[in-house]
Amino acid sequence: MRNFWGWLGERMTAFRMWLFLDAHIYQRRHNIIIPSSNGTTQIDHLIVSAFGIFIVETKNIKGWIFGSYNQSHWTQLLFGNKYKFQNPIRQTFRQRKVLAEYLDINEMLIHTVIFFVGSCEFKTHLPSNVINANLTSHIKNYYSQLLSPEEVNVVLDKIDKLRLDPALTTKKHVQSLRDRYNSTTNCPKCGGNLVERTTTRGYGANSTFLGCTSYPRCRFTKSI
Repeated sequence: MRNFWGWLGERMTAFRMWLFLDAHIYQRRHNIIIPSSNGTTQIDHLIVSAFGIFIVETKNIKGWIFGSYNQSHWTQLLFGNKYKFQNPIRQTFRQRKVLAEYLDINEMLIHTVIFFVGSCEFKTHLPSNVINANLTSHIKNYYSQLLSPEEVNVVLDKIDKLRLDPALTTKKHVQSLRDRYNSTTNCPKCGGNLVERTTTRGYGANSTFLGCTSYPRCRFTKSI
């Protein structure tokens, strides 16, 4: 179950969207659970517009943030203490893939945004879609029309059907998440196959691990 601070961060983000995004242009949906051939995925905020579909992943984290595109975990430094958390870029990678599969659309129509709502400072260079301010301005920077009004309505209809599905609950999503990450055959990130690989150099050379067959596009690994 999501903790209180995560829930609060999502409410703060939803309020910003309500306040600064025209509802006639940007249709907003929150806490969407989407099924796939490899479990489910949960999206904090989904915005559907003529300018594309936006997945917004919210992180309510304070302090200094260290990370990079390829790292499996990022680091939060707060009051001299370090805390690890999953690289949110990896989260949105799967969310985008599953959403495109469910909607039967090109992934290029989907934009991903990672928004830190806590009072934090990025201490390493991060991609331009990882932000800690000006969320709605970032979204409004996309102004090329990608979807027709009819296509927007089709997307919204499919999303709203998910919200009425009694099988797509938070409890079942959490169980799906556990099952995916406990798997030794399927990649929890992209759904590809996991195969045994051997480290060839550096510390731990000749040790074995599970790696995704979609490498380098997917860099998920798991210790054996």
